[in-house]
Amino acid sequence: MPGRVLSTDQAKTSIQQIQAIVNGGLTDQISQLDAQGKLLSNPDVWDGPLARQFRDQTWPETKAALDKAAQELDQLRDQLQKIAQNIMTAGGGS
Repeated sequence: MPGRVLSTDQAKTSIQQIQAIVNGGLTDQISQLDAQGKLLSNPDVWDGPLARQFRDQTWPETKAALDKAAQELDQLRDQLQKIAQNIMTAGGGS
């Protein structure tokens, strides 16, 4: 006996909304944060004790988190495409 397969309009809408968020600006905003962090890390742009702390500690930690988030968003984008296809298949392609 096959397992239950369900595809509601709500599921389709949710997947489309997640795709729109991921594709429509979230990754761009991460790139923008990265660019500004790089600028602030330049001692010719900003220097002093707090700037050094930012360059040496705050920005490297933040940059690593941003890189990880961008990588996870790429993986999510791939998964969303598979999920969308599965929803369309389960719903008869409508």
